[in-house]
Amino acid sequence: MPEHTFNITVIGGGSGTFNVLYGLKTYHDDSLTEKKNLAAIIAMTDSGGTTGQIRDKYGVLPPWDLRRGIAALARDTWLVRQLFEYKFHWEEGVIGGNKMWNILLTALADITGDFEKWLDEMCKMFDVHGKVIPVTLEDVQLWVHMEDGTEVIGEKNIDVSDKNPWEKNHNANQNIKNAFLVGWEWNLNPRAKDAIMHSDLIVIGPGDFYTSVIPNLLSKGMREALKKSSAKIVYVVNIMADRGETTHYELTDFIENIEKYAGPVVDYVLVNSGNISEELVQKYREEEGKKPVKLKDEMDFSSRRFKIIERDFVNESDVVRHDPKKLAATLIDICRGWIK
Repeated sequence: MPEHTFNITVIGGGSGTFNVLYGLKTYHDDSLTEKKNLAAIIAMTDSGGTTGQIRDKYGVLPPWDLRRGIAALARDTWLVRQLFEYKFHWEEGVIGGNKMWNILLTALADITGDFEKWLDEMCKMFDVHGKVIPVTLEDVQLWVHMEDGTEVIGEKNIDVSDKNPWEKNHNANQNIKNAFLVGWEWNLNPRAKDAIMHSDLIVIGPGDFYTSVIPNLLSKGMREALKKSSAKIVYVVNIMADRGETTHYELTDFIENIEKYAGPVVDYVLVNSGNISEELVQKYREEEGKKPVKLKDEMDFSSRRFKIIERDFVNESDVVRHDPKKLAATLIDICRGWIK
């Protein structure tokens, strides 16, 4: 193993986790990020679409977001992404309307009879250079309490990031007051704890705040594991925020909620300072109620334990995403100790 190899664990889900993992996997200096030393810890609370249907019918855990970790760390990322997203368009039949990922999931879960064995076999099949770890092996649901006192059950009903947010089962303009998991148990997966305890760097986010990031922090034992870890912990703030997630789309909202569920464990906070075209901002605002996350000018972070790093992280095309290469470069700089 090279002298300067770092163990890096990414906690999250969705496209944000994919971008971080893919950026680190493809980083130009392999002596700094051996591919086998990357790990993804991903929550599985999906309750919608075909994944939710398979969960309800066959009782398997809903690992829809796991596909992003597997694809990001696979040898051939492009092919695996296309395969997982491939959808059968036959109008009739058992698999009509299902995506290939769900077919593979159901078959391997049935063959192996064990979720982690299924996941191990999937990683071998696609030559995954790293670890993809469910945050918990328990079947749990995500619930939230809204500010108006109502309860919303299930990720599909909580998520306001899709193209038709006004059709959700709650008022998307109401902020979330509290999030929690419901199930028989929701203990932190021992594999996830082991990855955290052996990490040099832990990256939380980016991702849909209450459906990709926060569910990971709710597992019993996560808060304690992060506190005991000797790793540097980085929180990557979303570039765009969904309506209803926070009060004013400001950095302080996100930090206060991360600390609410994980405690004051974060050492570095990465915030985008790159420009986003006004046309694209307006499109997000009108179609999805999203706005760019912004620093609150009068907020004084000087007394907090973390350091805020403002850089251009944006990769703007027809959507706004973090650029994998820009993220990886900054994360490796933190590992090297170049950012104090």
